[in-house]
Amino acid sequence: MNGPKIAAMAFLCAALCACANQPPPQAPSVALPAGPPPGEPAWIASMDAHGLRAAFGQPAFVRKDSASEMWRYDGATCKAFFFLYPGVSGSTVVRHVETLPRGSSIAADENCLAQLRLHPVTSTLNAPNS
Repeated sequence: MNGPKIAAMAFLCAALCACANQPPPQAPSVALPAGPPPGEPAWIASMDAHGLRAAFGQPAFVRKDSASEMWRYDGATCKAFFFLYPGVSGSTVVRHVETLPRGSSIAADENCLAQLRLHPVTSTLNAPNS
C-alpha cells in the first residue's frame, strides 16, 4: 500500500471511531397529563349494578374485562364513566367514577352526575345483563 491509501484508511477509521463514541439521540420527553383527583362521591361509592341502573338508566356503552366492567353514560354536555368490580357479596359494585369534564376536587363532577340522573339514557344498546 502506498502512503495516501494508508492515510485515507486511517482517516476513515478515526471518523468511524468518533461516530461510535457519540451518545444516541434522546427522544423528546412528553409531559403526561395529571391524573384525576382521588375520591368518589359518597352516594355512589359501592353502589351495586342494580342501583346504578336505577339511578342512571341503561348505559350508552359497556365494556367487560374479565370480572370488571366500565359503564359509560352520555349527556348533552358531559360523560360519566363508572368502573365496577366484584364486591364482597359477589355482585358488581362501583369502585371509581370519572366524568368529562372532570370535577374540581374529585374525578367526578357532581353537576354532570346530577344532569345524567335527571335525563337517564333509555337506549338498550350494549346494556349489561347483570
